[in-house]
Amino acid sequence: MQEQLYSIITGSGRYIPTQRITNSDFLNYTFYEADGKRLPRSNEEIIQKFSEITGILERRYVTDDLVASDIGYLAALDALTSSHTDGETLDYIIVAHNFGDVPADNRRSDLVPALASRVKMKLGIKNPETVCYDLPFGCAGWLQGVIQADFYIKSGMAKKVMVIGTETLSRICDPHDRDSMIYADGAGAVILEVKRSETPVGILAHHSQTNAGEYTYVLKMEPSYNPDYKGHDVFLKMRGRTLYEHALKAVPAVVKASLEKANIPITEVKKVFIHQANTKMDEAILKRLFEAYGVPTPDGVMPMSISWLGNSSVATVPTLYDLVSKGDMPEHQLTKGSVIVFAAVGAGVNINAVVYRIPE
Repeated sequence: MQEQLYSIITGSGRYIPTQRITNSDFLNYTFYEADGKRLPRSNEEIIQKFSEITGILERRYVTDDLVASDIGYLAALDALTSSHTDGETLDYIIVAHNFGDVPADNRRSDLVPALASRVKMKLGIKNPETVCYDLPFGCAGWLQGVIQADFYIKSGMAKKVMVIGTETLSRICDPHDRDSMIYADGAGAVILEVKRSETPVGILAHHSQTNAGEYTYVLKMEPSYNPDYKGHDVFLKMRGRTLYEHALKAVPAVVKASLEKANIPITEVKKVFIHQANTKMDEAILKRLFEAYGVPTPDGVMPMSISWLGNSSVATVPTLYDLVSKGDMPEHQLTKGSVIVFAAVGAGVNINAVVYRIPE
């Protein structure tokens, strides 16, 4: 059998911010509905219901001295250091994010130069052939960066690509919107390298969709729900119920399409790394996926970090993968030769999935 080019993960890293924000930290907030009316229930009731639905008990925020490119750099440095990789050998650095650098003292998106270029500079990489660019693709951005890296590698255009997901959602969430309790900060990174193999390994297949039309604005930027809010700031807003209902149908279909491309039965999948959006939603998506094959959902197939890390958008999946791959979630193990699936859904509505066989 002839050797072919495959993309394998050879390193990963993460940065988990140091500020731990528990649900009780929101007890003194004032929450409003979208129509500008105060929520009638007490904050204790609001927070209790929130935790039951989302599974979030706490989240992490960056300190005031850090922005997205800083923590992206720290995740990248961790990936390079832990894998003993020379940054000068990288062909591409792809940074997925959606809001750029948002300083604590001036909460406006700073997008020029590209965050990827800033990360390269912070890493001290001198090689001009290390091409850097940013990728805004909603919460599915990091995984789309992995898909692009796979195209580069399998076409022979690259041998080594770093893909980073970094976000500081605490800087763009409305303190008067209960959905603000969902959002968190963080960064994760992986290094993908070329591997020649006669048998399929690494990334086996992937599939992406953009479900625009009626779903285009399920996530968008709008003014505060507080009608007396001073200033002209806009904040991330979500039509959560609409996104939830659509994701339950669309995400399993995208994962199934990827598995079919790879000719992998669902029974071979040992782990599913899904975007940490909402515990209830992720569990429902997983159940729908296995139901589509007529098999029961196996126990322990889906690692979860949302209860203590919240939803950090593009950072959730690479951070979760790094935690598991480095043995920091001992209840989950990655076995050589086994198949895992990555999946994500976010603004746009963009959805993607990757089927990956762990190298022997």
